[in-house]
Amino acid sequence: MKKNSTNTVIRTAIMAMLTAVSIVLVYVIHFPLIPAAPFLEYDAADVPVLIGAMMLGPVSGIITLLAVCLIQAITVSASSGWIGFMMHFIASSVLVLISSIIYKKKKTTAGLIIGLVAGSLAMTAVMIPLNLVFTGIFMGAGTQTVVEMLIPAIIPFNLLKAGINSAITFAVFTPISQILKKYVKGE
Repeated sequence: MKKNSTNTVIRTAIMAMLTAVSIVLVYVIHFPLIPAAPFLEYDAADVPVLIGAMMLGPVSGIITLLAVCLIQAITVSASSGWIGFMMHFIASSVLVLISSIIYKKKKTTAGLIIGLVAGSLAMTAVMIPLNLVFTGIFMGAGTQTVVEMLIPAIIPFNLLKAGINSAITFAVFTPISQILKKYVKGE
């Protein structure tokens, strides 16, 4: 029993540290990727969440993401309100869940790549209907305005954001997981 509770404490501490790193990244790194839509800002907050999900499992990844989204919603992204919170949580949940579930089934470099690519594509696809519903409300514009932004701005932004975060995750996951794997077991 003691070994199991020690593992729980270590997992929780790792999730808290990854949440903190994610919030710091949002404060330090955020900039527009698409000049035509400067409100669509890139941030690297999903990188620590993805690392946690790959290392600790999908459930731990979603719990970490929820903490990140809540903290971000009341701090750096407070102006986007509940819409920003919902869109961030849903988009990143798709990326994190698909990527980590695929990796959990095939814990190889190929599994990691397939998971990250599939998660990035799925996130981009999910963001199309979410943007059609919520971006119009957020901007105070009609659906037609959002439809006109899909191909030149929204779809490329989501592909770039998910792709960049996935590439960074791929580059840093293996060294970080090698250091931490002796301390924790995944789900």
